[in-house]
Amino acid sequence: MSVVLYNTLSRCKEPFQPLQAGTAKIYCCGVTVYDYCHLGHARCYVVWDTVRRYLQWRGYDVHYVQNFTDIDDKILNRARQEGTTMEAVSKRFIQAYHKDMARLNILEADEYTYATHTIDGIKRLIGELENKGYAYATGGDVYYKVRKFDGYGKLSGRKLDDMQAGASGRVAGGESKKKDPFDFALWKGAKPEEPSWESPWGPGRPGWHIECSAMVRDRMGDTIDIHMGGGDLTFPHHENEIAQSEAATGHPLSQYWMHNGMVNVNGEKMSKSLGNFTTIRQLLDADDGLHPMALRLFLCQAQYRKPVDFTADAIASATKSWQTLKDGLLFGANHGAQLKWQDASLELDHGSDAVQRFQNAMDDDFNTPEAVAVLFELAKELRRQGNLLIHEGKADADSDSLRQQWHTLVCLAQVLGIEATPEDSPMEQDGPSDEEIANLIEQRLAAKKAKDFALADKIRNDLTAQGITLIDKPGGVTEWHR
Repeated sequence: MSVVLYNTLSRCKEPFQPLQAGTAKIYCCGVTVYDYCHLGHARCYVVWDTVRRYLQWRGYDVHYVQNFTDIDDKILNRARQEGTTMEAVSKRFIQAYHKDMARLNILEADEYTYATHTIDGIKRLIGELENKGYAYATGGDVYYKVRKFDGYGKLSGRKLDDMQAGASGRVAGGESKKKDPFDFALWKGAKPEEPSWESPWGPGRPGWHIECSAMVRDRMGDTIDIHMGGGDLTFPHHENEIAQSEAATGHPLSQYWMHNGMVNVNGEKMSKSLGNFTTIRQLLDADDGLHPMALRLFLCQAQYRKPVDFTADAIASATKSWQTLKDGLLFGANHGAQLKWQDASLELDHGSDAVQRFQNAMDDDFNTPEAVAVLFELAKELRRQGNLLIHEGKADADSDSLRQQWHTLVCLAQVLGIEATPEDSPMEQDGPSDEEIANLIEQRLAAKKAKDFALADKIRNDLTAQGITLIDKPGGVTEWHR
Protein backbone atom coordinates (compact mmCIF):
# COMPACT_ATOMS: atom_id res chain seq x y z
CA MET A 1 0.00 0.00 0.00
CA SER A 2 1.28 3.46 -0.86
CA VAL A 3 0.92 6.64 1.15
CA VAL A 4 -2.41 8.33 0.38
CA LEU A 5 -2.94 12.00 1.17
CA TYR A 6 -5.77 14.50 0.86
CA ASN A 7 -5.03 17.02 -1.87
CA THR A 8 -6.78 20.35 -1.32
CA LEU A 9 -6.45 21.05 -5.04
CA SER A 10 -8.43 17.98 -6.12
CA ARG A 11 -10.57 17.83 -2.95
CA CYS A 12 -9.97 14.10 -2.59
CA LYS A 13 -7.43 11.58 -1.35
CA GLU A 14 -4.75 10.61 -3.84
CA PRO A 15 -1.82 8.16 -3.81
CA PHE A 16 1.44 10.02 -3.29
CA GLN A 17 3.41 9.80 -6.52
CA PRO A 18 6.36 12.20 -6.37
CA LEU A 19 7.97 13.74 -9.43
CA GLN A 20 11.04 11.62 -8.85
CA ALA A 21 10.55 8.15 -7.38
CA GLY A 22 11.75 7.81 -3.81
CA THR A 23 12.07 11.54 -3.17
CA ALA A 24 9.76 14.19 -1.75
CA LYS A 25 10.26 17.91 -2.33
CA ILE A 26 8.24 19.73 0.34
CA TYR A 27 7.76 23.42 1.01
CA CYS A 28 6.12 24.61 4.21
CA CYS A 29 4.85 28.16 4.69
CA GLY A 30 6.59 29.49 7.79
CA VAL A 31 5.91 32.23 10.30
CA THR A 32 5.91 35.99 10.01
CA VAL A 33 8.46 36.83 12.68
CA TYR A 34 6.95 39.66 14.70
CA ASP A 35 5.84 37.80 17.86
CA TYR A 36 6.22 34.55 19.79
CA CYS A 37 4.69 31.40 18.32
CA HIS A 38 1.23 30.46 19.58
CA LEU A 39 -0.82 27.27 19.79
CA GLY A 40 -1.85 27.55 16.16
CA HIS A 41 1.81 27.50 15.15
CA ALA A 42 2.39 24.49 17.40
CA ARG A 43 -0.44 22.64 15.65
CA CYS A 44 0.83 23.56 12.18
CA TYR A 45 4.48 22.62 12.65
CA VAL A 46 3.84 19.48 14.70
CA VAL A 47 1.57 18.28 11.87
CA TRP A 48 4.10 18.93 9.11
CA ASP A 49 7.00 17.60 11.17
CA THR A 50 5.02 14.38 11.62
CA VAL A 51 4.27 14.12 7.90
CA ARG A 52 7.94 14.67 7.12
CA ARG A 53 9.07 12.09 9.69
CA TYR A 54 6.63 9.52 8.37
CA LEU A 55 7.67 9.95 4.74
CA GLN A 56 11.28 9.52 5.82
CA TRP A 57 10.34 6.40 7.79
CA ARG A 58 8.64 5.06 4.66
CA GLY A 59 11.94 5.44 2.82
CA TYR A 60 11.54 8.74 0.98
CA ASP A 61 14.49 11.09 0.60
CA VAL A 62 12.76 14.23 1.85
CA HIS A 63 13.96 17.74 1.01
CA TYR A 64 12.06 20.00 3.40
CA VAL A 65 12.23 23.77 2.95
CA GLN A 66 10.52 26.32 5.20
CA ASN A 67 10.46 30.08 4.92
CA PHE A 68 10.51 33.01 7.28
CA THR A 69 8.56 36.12 6.30
CA ASP A 70 10.97 38.75 7.62
CA ILE A 71 9.59 41.83 5.85
CA ASP A 72 5.98 42.70 6.63
CA ASP A 73 3.80 45.50 7.98
CA LYS A 74 3.41 43.67 11.30
CA ILE A 75 7.17 43.46 11.75
CA LEU A 76 7.59 47.13 10.89
CA ASN A 77 4.84 48.13 13.34
CA ARG A 78 6.55 46.15 16.10
CA ALA A 79 9.87 47.78 15.29
CA ARG A 80 8.27 51.25 15.54
CA GLN A 81 6.67 50.36 18.89
CA GLU A 82 9.97 49.18 20.29
CA GLY A 83 12.10 51.89 18.72
CA THR A 84 14.23 49.33 16.92
CA THR A 85 14.69 47.94 13.41
CA MET A 86 12.93 45.37 11.25
CA GLU A 87 16.10 43.28 11.26
CA ALA A 88 16.35 43.28 15.06
CA VAL A 89 12.71 42.24 15.50
CA SER A 90 13.02 39.48 12.89
CA LYS A 91 16.25 38.10 14.35
CA ARG A 92 14.81 37.98 17.89
CA PHE A 93 11.66 36.12 16.92
CA ILE A 94 13.45 33.75 14.53
CA GLN A 95 15.64 32.71 17.48
CA ALA A 96 12.52 32.33 19.65
CA TYR A 97 10.88 30.21 16.95
CA HIS A 98 13.79 27.77 16.90
CA LYS A 99 13.76 27.44 20.70
CA ASP A 100 10.00 26.82 20.84
CA MET A 101 10.07 24.25 18.04
CA ALA A 102 13.02 22.40 19.58
CA ARG A 103 11.07 21.98 22.81
CA LEU A 104 8.28 20.32 20.83
CA ASN A 105 10.85 18.00 19.20
CA ILE A 106 10.23 19.50 15.75
CA LEU A 107 13.13 18.74 13.42
CA GLU A 108 14.89 21.65 11.78
CA ALA A 109 14.17 22.14 8.07
CA ASP A 110 16.77 21.04 5.56
CA GLU A 111 16.80 24.66 4.43
CA TYR A 112 15.34 27.87 5.80
CA THR A 113 14.75 30.65 3.33
CA TYR A 114 14.07 34.31 4.04
CA ALA A 115 12.11 36.87 2.08
CA THR A 116 14.84 39.50 2.50
CA HIS A 117 17.42 37.04 1.09
CA THR A 118 15.32 36.41 -2.03
CA ILE A 119 14.84 39.96 -3.33
CA ASP A 120 16.64 39.26 -6.62
CA GLY A 121 14.46 36.21 -7.28
CA ILE A 122 11.35 38.20 -6.39
CA LYS A 123 12.24 41.00 -8.81
CA ARG A 124 13.06 38.47 -11.53
CA LEU A 125 9.68 36.75 -11.12
CA ILE A 126 7.78 40.04 -11.14
CA GLY A 127 9.64 41.02 -14.31
CA GLU A 128 8.60 37.79 -16.03
CA LEU A 129 4.96 38.33 -15.03
CA GLU A 130 5.09 41.88 -16.38
CA ASN A 131 6.63 40.74 -19.68
CA LYS A 132 3.90 38.11 -20.09
CA GLY A 133 1.14 40.61 -19.42
CA TYR A 134 0.13 39.29 -16.01
CA ALA A 135 1.40 42.32 -14.09
CA TYR A 136 1.40 46.08 -14.53
CA ALA A 137 3.35 48.91 -12.92
CA THR A 138 1.71 52.08 -11.70
CA GLY A 139 3.19 54.87 -9.60
CA GLY A 140 6.04 52.76 -8.21
CA ASP A 141 3.77 49.79 -7.40
CA VAL A 142 3.29 46.57 -9.39
CA TYR A 143 0.01 44.62 -9.37
CA TYR A 144 -1.04 41.17 -10.57
CA LYS A 145 -3.91 40.94 -13.07
CA VAL A 146 -6.09 38.37 -11.36
CA ARG A 147 -8.69 38.09 -14.14
CA LYS A 148 -6.01 37.24 -16.72
CA PHE A 149 -5.18 33.95 -14.96
CA ASP A 150 -7.86 31.48 -16.05
CA GLY A 151 -7.30 29.06 -13.18
CA TYR A 152 -7.77 31.59 -10.39
CA GLY A 153 -9.84 30.05 -7.59
CA LYS A 154 -9.05 26.41 -8.39
CA LEU A 155 -7.41 25.76 -5.00
CA SER A 156 -9.96 27.46 -2.75
CA GLY A 157 -12.98 26.73 -4.95
CA ARG A 158 -13.90 30.41 -4.98
CA LYS A 159 -15.21 32.25 -8.01
CA LEU A 160 -14.32 35.87 -8.60
CA ASP A 161 -17.95 36.80 -9.19
CA ASP A 162 -18.83 35.50 -5.72
CA MET A 163 -15.91 37.10 -3.90
CA GLN A 164 -15.63 40.41 -2.15
CA ALA A 165 -12.84 42.46 -3.65
CA GLY A 166 -9.93 43.71 -1.64
CA ALA A 167 -8.54 40.54 -0.02
CA SER A 168 -5.23 41.27 -1.69
CA GLY A 169 -2.71 40.64 1.06
CA ARG A 170 -0.85 42.44 3.76
CA VAL A 171 0.70 45.39 1.95
CA ALA A 172 -1.90 48.08 2.49
CA GLY A 173 -2.65 51.22 0.55
CA GLY A 174 -2.69 52.07 -3.13
CA GLU A 175 -6.18 50.72 -3.80
CA SER A 176 -6.89 53.54 -6.26
CA LYS A 177 -3.89 52.51 -8.38
CA LYS A 178 -5.41 49.11 -9.19
CA LYS A 179 -7.04 48.51 -12.54
CA ASP A 180 -9.31 45.93 -10.94
CA PRO A 181 -10.25 45.67 -7.23
CA PHE A 182 -9.27 41.96 -7.24
CA ASP A 183 -5.69 42.69 -8.31
CA PHE A 184 -3.06 42.30 -5.59
CA ALA A 185 0.32 43.87 -4.95
CA LEU A 186 3.54 42.26 -6.16
CA TRP A 187 5.72 45.26 -5.35
CA LYS A 188 5.00 48.37 -3.30
CA GLY A 189 6.77 51.66 -3.75
CA ALA A 190 8.95 52.85 -0.89
CA LYS A 191 7.42 54.71 2.03
CA PRO A 192 9.31 57.17 4.24
CA GLU A 193 11.42 55.54 6.98
CA GLU A 194 10.69 51.99 5.76
CA PRO A 195 13.21 49.49 4.38
CA SER A 196 13.33 49.39 0.59
CA TRP A 197 15.26 47.86 -2.26
CA GLU A 198 16.06 49.24 -5.70
CA SER A 199 14.07 47.75 -8.58
CA PRO A 200 13.11 48.46 -12.20
CA TRP A 201 9.92 50.04 -10.84
CA GLY A 202 11.71 52.25 -8.33
CA PRO A 203 12.66 51.63 -4.68
CA GLY A 204 10.22 49.51 -2.73
CA ARG A 205 9.56 46.13 -1.14
CA PRO A 206 7.75 42.95 -2.15
CA GLY A 207 4.17 41.98 -1.47
CA TRP A 208 3.57 38.98 0.76
CA HIS A 209 2.38 36.46 -1.84
CA ILE A 210 5.23 36.88 -4.33
CA GLU A 211 7.77 36.08 -1.63
CA CYS A 212 6.78 32.41 -1.32
CA SER A 213 6.51 31.93 -5.08
CA ALA A 214 10.06 33.21 -5.50
CA MET A 215 11.46 31.27 -2.53
CA VAL A 216 9.98 27.98 -3.78
CA ARG A 217 11.38 28.54 -7.25
CA ASP A 218 14.83 29.64 -6.08
CA ARG A 219 15.28 26.68 -3.75
CA MET A 220 13.31 23.87 -5.36
CA GLY A 221 12.52 24.64 -9.00
CA ASP A 222 9.31 25.25 -10.90
CA THR A 223 7.31 22.32 -9.48
CA ILE A 224 7.48 20.62 -6.08
CA ASP A 225 5.75 17.57 -4.67
CA ILE A 226 3.92 18.95 -1.62
CA HIS A 227 3.11 22.52 -0.56
CA MET A 228 1.99 22.72 3.08
CA GLY A 229 0.46 25.36 5.31
CA GLY A 230 -2.34 26.31 7.64
CA GLY A 231 -5.90 26.18 6.40
CA ASP A 232 -6.14 29.95 6.77
CA LEU A 233 -3.53 30.34 4.00
CA THR A 234 -5.56 28.55 1.33
CA PHE A 235 -7.05 31.88 0.29
CA PRO A 236 -5.73 34.32 -0.65
CA HIS A 237 -2.08 33.41 -0.04
CA HIS A 238 -1.80 30.00 -1.68
CA GLU A 239 -4.31 30.89 -4.39
CA ASN A 240 -2.15 33.88 -5.27
CA GLU A 241 1.03 31.81 -5.17
CA ILE A 242 -0.46 29.47 -7.77
CA ALA A 243 -1.53 32.38 -9.96
CA GLN A 244 1.92 33.98 -9.84
CA SER A 245 4.08 30.88 -10.25
CA GLU A 246 2.04 29.07 -12.87
CA ALA A 247 1.56 32.19 -15.00
CA ALA A 248 5.33 32.71 -15.00
CA THR A 249 6.52 29.13 -15.53
CA GLY A 250 3.66 27.39 -17.31
CA HIS A 251 4.05 24.47 -14.88
CA PRO A 252 2.10 23.43 -11.76
CA LEU A 253 3.57 24.99 -8.64
CA SER A 254 2.90 21.86 -6.57
CA GLN A 255 1.44 18.43 -7.27
CA TYR A 256 -0.22 18.24 -3.84
CA TRP A 257 -1.51 20.91 -1.49
CA MET A 258 -1.99 20.04 2.19
CA HIS A 259 -3.61 22.21 4.85
CA ASN A 260 -4.01 21.70 8.57
CA GLY A 261 -7.07 22.62 10.62
CA MET A 262 -7.17 25.51 13.04
CA VAL A 263 -6.97 25.63 16.85
CA ASN A 264 -9.98 26.72 18.90
CA VAL A 265 -9.89 27.54 22.60
CA ASN A 266 -12.97 26.40 24.52
CA GLY A 267 -14.92 26.30 21.28
CA GLU A 268 -13.93 29.78 20.09
CA LYS A 269 -11.37 30.82 17.52
CA MET A 270 -8.09 31.73 19.20
CA SER A 271 -7.42 35.47 18.93
CA LYS A 272 -5.88 38.28 20.94
CA SER A 273 -9.14 40.24 20.86
CA LEU A 274 -10.97 37.41 22.68
CA GLY A 275 -8.26 37.16 25.32
CA ASN A 276 -7.71 33.44 24.66
CA PHE A 277 -4.42 33.84 22.81
CA THR A 278 -1.73 31.55 24.28
CA THR A 279 1.90 31.31 23.21
CA ILE A 280 3.79 28.02 23.29
CA ARG A 281 6.18 29.28 25.95
CA GLN A 282 3.36 30.58 28.16
CA LEU A 283 1.79 27.15 28.05
CA LEU A 284 4.98 25.21 28.76
CA ASP A 285 6.55 27.61 31.29
CA ALA A 286 3.56 28.16 33.58
CA ASP A 287 3.84 26.97 37.19
CA ASP A 288 1.68 23.99 36.27
CA GLY A 289 3.07 23.99 32.75
CA LEU A 290 2.22 21.35 30.21
CA HIS A 291 4.93 18.86 29.30
CA PRO A 292 6.03 19.48 25.66
CA MET A 293 5.35 15.85 24.76
CA ALA A 294 1.87 16.05 26.31
CA LEU A 295 1.16 19.00 23.98
CA ARG A 296 2.55 17.12 21.00
CA LEU A 297 0.49 14.06 21.93
CA PHE A 298 -2.65 16.23 22.29
CA LEU A 299 -2.11 17.54 18.76
CA CYS A 300 -1.45 14.05 17.34
CA GLN A 301 -4.69 12.74 18.82
CA ALA A 302 -6.66 14.82 16.29
CA GLN A 303 -6.80 14.26 12.54
CA TYR A 304 -4.62 16.98 11.04
CA ARG A 305 -7.29 18.44 8.72
CA LYS A 306 -9.86 18.85 11.50
CA PRO A 307 -10.08 21.78 13.93
CA VAL A 308 -8.83 20.98 17.43
CA ASP A 309 -10.39 22.43 20.58
CA PHE A 310 -7.96 23.38 23.34
CA THR A 311 -9.78 22.96 26.68
CA ALA A 312 -8.76 22.27 30.26
CA ASP A 313 -10.33 18.80 30.07
CA ALA A 314 -8.55 17.99 26.82
CA ILE A 315 -5.19 19.02 28.25
CA ALA A 316 -5.79 17.07 31.47
CA SER A 317 -6.57 14.02 29.35
CA ALA A 318 -3.43 14.56 27.22
CA THR A 319 -1.30 14.83 30.38
CA LYS A 320 -2.72 11.57 31.68
CA SER A 321 -2.17 9.94 28.30
CA TRP A 322 1.42 11.15 28.22
CA GLN A 323 2.03 9.55 31.62
CA THR A 324 0.87 6.20 30.24
CA LEU A 325 2.95 6.54 27.09
CA LYS A 326 5.96 7.75 29.05
CA ASP A 327 5.82 4.70 31.34
CA GLY A 328 5.95 2.49 28.28
CA LEU A 329 8.76 4.43 26.62
CA LEU A 330 10.87 4.29 29.79
CA PHE A 331 10.25 0.58 30.35
CA GLY A 332 13.68 -0.35 29.04
CA ALA A 333 15.52 2.20 31.17
CA ASN A 334 13.55 1.18 34.26
CA HIS A 335 13.43 -2.59 33.88
CA GLY A 336 15.94 -3.63 31.22
CA ALA A 337 18.66 -4.52 33.72
CA GLN A 338 16.25 -6.56 35.83
CA LEU A 339 15.22 -8.49 32.69
CA LYS A 340 18.91 -9.00 31.84
CA TRP A 341 18.60 -7.31 28.45
CA GLN A 342 21.80 -7.19 26.43
CA ASP A 343 23.08 -4.06 24.68
CA ALA A 344 22.87 -5.59 21.20
CA SER A 345 20.68 -3.50 18.87
CA LEU A 346 17.31 -4.72 17.62
CA GLU A 347 15.71 -4.47 14.20
CA LEU A 348 12.12 -3.29 14.01
CA ASP A 349 9.82 -6.14 13.05
CA HIS A 350 7.92 -4.54 10.16
CA GLY A 351 5.75 -7.62 9.83
CA SER A 352 4.39 -7.41 13.35
CA ASP A 353 0.72 -6.64 13.90
CA ALA A 354 1.46 -3.38 15.72
CA VAL A 355 3.75 -2.05 13.00
CA GLN A 356 1.33 -3.06 10.24
CA ARG A 357 -1.62 -1.33 11.94
CA PHE A 358 0.48 1.77 12.60
CA GLN A 359 1.57 1.91 8.95
CA ASN A 360 -1.94 1.33 7.64
CA ALA A 361 -3.19 4.23 9.76
CA MET A 362 -0.44 6.62 8.68
CA ASP A 363 -0.63 5.58 5.03
CA ASP A 364 -4.27 6.72 5.11
CA ASP A 365 -3.71 10.48 5.01
CA PHE A 366 -1.52 10.44 8.12
CA ASN A 367 -4.22 9.22 10.49
CA THR A 368 -2.37 9.97 13.72
CA PRO A 369 -5.33 9.23 16.05
CA GLU A 370 -5.32 5.58 14.97
CA ALA A 371 -1.53 5.46 15.04
CA VAL A 372 -1.51 6.81 18.60
CA ALA A 373 -4.02 4.12 19.59
CA VAL A 374 -1.47 1.49 18.54
CA LEU A 375 1.15 3.16 20.74
CA PHE A 376 -1.21 3.11 23.72
CA GLU A 377 -1.84 -0.60 23.36
CA LEU A 378 1.90 -1.25 23.51
CA ALA A 379 2.47 1.21 26.36
CA LYS A 380 -0.37 -0.09 28.53
CA GLU A 381 0.90 -3.67 28.29
CA LEU A 382 4.45 -2.59 29.12
CA ARG A 383 3.18 -0.60 32.09
CA ARG A 384 1.32 -3.68 33.32
CA GLN A 385 4.47 -5.75 33.01
CA GLY A 386 6.41 -3.05 34.83
CA ASN A 387 3.97 -3.18 37.73
CA LEU A 388 4.39 -6.96 37.91
CA LEU A 389 8.17 -6.58 38.01
CA ILE A 390 7.93 -4.01 40.79
CA HIS A 391 5.36 -5.70 42.97
CA GLU A 392 5.95 -9.39 42.27
CA GLY A 393 9.53 -9.41 41.10
CA LYS A 394 8.80 -10.99 37.71
CA ALA A 395 6.79 -10.45 34.53
CA ASP A 396 4.35 -12.90 32.98
CA ALA A 397 5.93 -12.53 29.50
CA ASP A 398 9.39 -13.60 28.40
CA SER A 399 12.22 -11.09 28.37
CA ASP A 400 12.86 -11.18 24.61
CA SER A 401 9.25 -10.49 23.66
CA LEU A 402 9.09 -7.59 26.12
CA ARG A 403 12.26 -6.12 24.66
CA GLN A 404 10.86 -6.36 21.13
CA GLN A 405 7.59 -4.79 22.26
CA TRP A 406 9.39 -1.93 23.97
CA HIS A 407 11.65 -1.40 20.93
CA THR A 408 8.59 -1.28 18.67
CA LEU A 409 6.95 1.34 20.89
CA VAL A 410 10.04 3.54 20.97
CA CYS A 411 10.54 3.34 17.18
CA LEU A 412 6.92 4.07 16.29
CA ALA A 413 6.64 6.89 18.82
CA GLN A 414 9.70 8.52 17.29
CA VAL A 415 7.93 8.55 13.92
CA LEU A 416 5.36 10.82 15.60
CA GLY A 417 8.12 12.84 17.23
CA ILE A 418 7.20 11.60 20.72
CA GLU A 419 10.15 10.69 22.92
CA ALA A 420 10.86 10.31 26.63
CA THR A 421 14.20 11.34 28.10
CA PRO A 422 15.87 10.16 31.32
CA GLU A 423 14.81 13.46 32.90
CA ASP A 424 11.19 12.29 32.50
CA SER A 425 11.80 9.34 34.82
CA PRO A 426 11.81 9.67 38.60
CA MET A 427 14.17 6.72 38.58
CA GLU A 428 16.83 8.88 36.97
CA GLN A 429 16.48 11.79 39.37
CA ASP A 430 18.69 12.43 42.39
CA GLY A 431 17.97 10.05 45.24
CA PRO A 432 19.61 7.78 47.78
CA SER A 433 22.44 5.52 46.68
CA ASP A 434 22.10 1.73 46.73
CA GLU A 435 24.10 1.62 49.98
CA GLU A 436 21.90 4.27 51.60
CA ILE A 437 18.78 2.34 50.60
CA ALA A 438 20.19 -0.88 52.09
CA ASN A 439 20.94 0.94 55.36
CA LEU A 440 17.45 2.40 55.52
CA ILE A 441 15.94 -1.04 54.93
CA GLU A 442 18.00 -2.35 57.85
CA GLN A 443 16.77 0.54 60.01
CA ARG A 444 13.19 -0.23 58.99
CA LEU A 445 13.64 -3.91 59.83
CA ALA A 446 15.04 -3.00 63.26
CA ALA A 447 12.14 -0.60 63.84
CA LYS A 448 9.60 -3.32 63.00
CA LYS A 449 11.32 -5.75 65.42
CA ALA A 450 11.13 -3.05 68.09
CA LYS A 451 7.44 -2.58 67.19
CA ASP A 452 8.14 1.04 66.23
CA PHE A 453 5.78 0.83 63.29
CA ALA A 454 5.51 4.60 62.95
CA LEU A 455 9.25 4.80 62.17
CA ALA A 456 9.03 1.79 59.85
CA ASP A 457 6.18 3.43 57.92
CA LYS A 458 8.05 6.73 57.77
CA ILE A 459 11.11 5.07 56.22
CA ARG A 460 8.93 3.34 53.60
CA ASN A 461 7.05 6.56 52.81
CA ASP A 462 10.24 8.60 52.57
CA LEU A 463 11.70 6.10 50.10
CA THR A 464 8.46 5.98 48.12
CA ALA A 465 8.57 9.77 47.78
CA GLN A 466 12.03 9.40 46.25
CA GLY A 467 10.89 6.83 43.70
CA ILE A 468 11.98 3.75 45.68
CA THR A 469 9.46 0.91 46.01
CA LEU A 470 9.91 -1.65 48.81
CA ILE A 471 8.57 -5.20 48.43
CA ASP A 472 8.33 -7.26 51.61
CA LYS A 473 8.87 -10.97 50.95
CA PRO A 474 8.31 -14.00 53.19
CA GLY A 475 11.06 -14.66 55.73
CA GLY A 476 11.69 -11.00 56.53
CA VAL A 477 13.33 -10.26 53.17
CA THR A 478 12.74 -6.83 51.60
CA GLU A 479 13.46 -6.20 47.92
CA TRP A 480 13.45 -2.75 46.33
CA HIS A 481 13.24 -1.12 42.93
CA ARG A 482 13.80 2.42 41.74
